[in-house]
Amino acid sequence: MIIGKVIGNVVATKKDERLVGHKLLIIQPLDLDNSLMDKAPRVAVDIVGAGMGETVLVAEGSSARLALDISDIPIDAAVVGIVDTMEVKGQ
Repeated sequence: MIIGKVIGNVVATKKDERLVGHKLLIIQPLDLDNSLMDKAPRVAVDIVGAGMGETVLVAEGSSARLALDISDIPIDAAVVGIVDTMEVKGQ
């Protein structure tokens, strides 16, 4: 699982039919200081109603498919939580 920030969304009028009705978000990974990491952004299916600029929890791999309770959807990342606060090393 990673922590990331929603930096955009994806509109795809043509896509796998199993993705119809699912919102796709662009997620930039964050480090533990809440700074954007210099890593490639990910596209993730949103299952919690996250919005632009929010900090989110992202499940990846088979865990992402389990979060949707549909094992045959072709995804490798799902937004499974919206972060309210983070505490690292007591700060």
